[in-house]
Amino acid sequence: MNARHFINGGWQPSSDGRMAASFNPATGERLGDFADGGAAEAETAVAAARSAFEETAWGQSPRDRQMVLLRWADAMEARGEELARCLTLTNGKPLPQSRGEIAGAVSEIRYYAGLTRHFPGSAMEVAPGEFSTMIREPAGVAGLIIPWNAPAVLLIRSLAPALGAGCATVTKPAPQTALFSAKVFETLVDVPGLPDGVVNVFFETGHEGAMRLVASAEVDTISFTGSTKVGEAIMVAAAPTMKKLSLELGGKSCCVVLADADIAAVAPKLAAAATIIAGQQCTGARRVLVHESRYGEMKTVLSAALAAIKVGNGLDAGIDMGPLIDQRARAGVKEEIESAFDACDEVLLRGGIPDGAPVASAFLTPSLVAQRDENASFCQEEVFGPLLVLEPFADEREAVKKANNTTFGLSASVWTNDGPASMRLARALRNGTVWINDHNKLFAEAETGGYRRSGLGRLHGFDALHDFSELKHIYQNVGTIRGGA
Repeated sequence: MNARHFINGGWQPSSDGRMAASFNPATGERLGDFADGGAAEAETAVAAARSAFEETAWGQSPRDRQMVLLRWADAMEARGEELARCLTLTNGKPLPQSRGEIAGAVSEIRYYAGLTRHFPGSAMEVAPGEFSTMIREPAGVAGLIIPWNAPAVLLIRSLAPALGAGCATVTKPAPQTALFSAKVFETLVDVPGLPDGVVNVFFETGHEGAMRLVASAEVDTISFTGSTKVGEAIMVAAAPTMKKLSLELGGKSCCVVLADADIAAVAPKLAAAATIIAGQQCTGARRVLVHESRYGEMKTVLSAALAAIKVGNGLDAGIDMGPLIDQRARAGVKEEIESAFDACDEVLLRGGIPDGAPVASAFLTPSLVAQRDENASFCQEEVFGPLLVLEPFADEREAVKKANNTTFGLSASVWTNDGPASMRLARALRNGTVWINDHNKLFAEAETGGYRRSGLGRLHGFDALHDFSELKHIYQNVGTIRGGA
């Protein structure tokens, strides 16, 4: 497999001819190569997008935009199995999860296709003959910086509303899944009705091109999903141009398990929530807060549930969890987990590199530690891998205090059969999403985003269109017929 940049309607090599290799994290096998660009490709792509936005009718043609999105969804669905296998090869996740991600991405494109023709404003007569009209307009050129952990859904939840709102776009996908991202764009760029320059994508192994997008005065809005540290750098670089920012950043999701919960039924669901994408999902379960009366039971049952997670090549049948994205990521996560082993109250399950794993692979089995003091670094800082922390609490007030003692606020879950208690806790938890008796339920219709250092703005849902549009007030005094005017 090979991939090039797509800029101004054509596939292009890097300006200096550089290429970079892509590897399967489950085997270390070289899958192919992609064009390795940077600032020059970013500038060319931004110029193409600016020209398309200003010189075509794309931003004023909701019916045309809807048809492009619908045709794209059909084209992507037709290649669904090919895309799913490529996703597993480049990312490592189990094939059934890849199939689910592709299906979810197709569904989300169709969702925004429907909204494209219904993005209304409002009008009112503020005084006799004086009218104020509020309309939504496309923001302009949108720069999209997409991570590798869910590269289909996380691309579509930015790109589909950006196109639906009428923006021209420049996308910088993660290099680890560049070959997959190129295949996704192949399903879009030949769709009839898409003007040249409205969709552009460039690849890079560094960060120069992405930072050029962020700093450029020709880019009107940035959508980024990734770490809080990088989000902070984006805010600083974007400040001089005061552009719109949509940032979904880190998380440290708490799962609050009340005393009445069925521990035997809940624990396997928590284990799955902690090991989705090998623990590399920002909304994945990180901390389990359980009532102290069930603490001992949860230690035993959750340890067993995590130990039962079947780790292996995502193309094999029956696999629950694949590898981390690459060996560099695994090394960093493994070091953080081993530090937690040294500092925690109790190690309940000691994960590590599984026996027999291919030398060039990036596998790491799940770990579980117990800790009473939630101020410990491994309770406060995001560890982007399969580590789960178990913590006791005495009552609802302490559970909320512990869960909210964090700089993050992306997501949480509450596990109980007590309906009023579930709503009390859901309202008290300072998170953008709170699930009740479930975790990691994300879909097109429901906005996703975080409080505090978990980000700005919302993606998915109707509100995602706001991140790619501006609200304009148009005033006109037309006079009246009444009273002889």
